[in-house]
Amino acid sequence: MKHDPINSGKRKPVNLSIDTGVVAAARNAGINLSQACEAALRDAAKIERDRKWREDNRDWADAVNRWVEQNALPLEKYRLF
Repeated sequence: MKHDPINSGKRKPVNLSIDTGVVAAARNAGINLSQACEAALRDAAKIERDRKWREDNRDWADAVNRWVEQNALPLEKYRLF
């Protein structure tokens, strides 16, 4: 399994302000608020980290794509698909 650099395994208490209707609905549904918030924040952090990586590496990716368009893939003759 791939290591998740976001997940430290440690916990830190924080204060959140959440709409009372959302809290009530979550509690009525038996949802653990801490786990749900942590999962949502983990997903949001991963999406932002991936977006930033794509932005930071856009020039490199464009250069590689141009090179492949001009030169084809190395070892392409050995591809089975």
